[in-house]
Amino acid sequence: MRIRLLAVGSKMPGWVEEGVDTYRKRLPRDFNLEIEEIALGQRGKNADIAKARAQEAQRIRDKLRGDEYVVALEVKGKAWTTEQLAQEADAWRMAGRDIVLLVGGPDGLEPSLSAMADKKWSISPLTLPHPLVRIMLAEQLYRAWTLLVGHPYHR
Repeated sequence: MRIRLLAVGSKMPGWVEEGVDTYRKRLPRDFNLEIEEIALGQRGKNADIAKARAQEAQRIRDKLRGDEYVVALEVKGKAWTTEQLAQEADAWRMAGRDIVLLVGGPDGLEPSLSAMADKKWSISPLTLPHPLVRIMLAEQLYRAWTLLVGHPYHR
């Protein structure tokens, strides 16, 4: 199973790459996390936010393969415990489909993109900076994998 994170935004600081890689390198090949950055929609003084979100949504759609299970990360999504995430990940694995996780830009995902997702997941009710979301997501996926294989990381 491949897990792809399509995240709007680019040029993450080195500490983000280092943090994400700490967990990515621990994951086995059959639970691999790949990150693809999506360019931000055009923003600036008097910018049309709806247009910027639509640009981001189109860029994300262009990256979707059609056969993946799509999970939108949304503040209003369903919160999962680590154990619930492990159960979801196990179900994903058993279904034999690759997973794509979507993270929107500073104004979130465009509504039609969010609506087409198979699931909506909230990793926190807080509004988090995108760099931290990437690290938290990598760590939680690693933690879920350790639960599935009985590794003592999660206590």
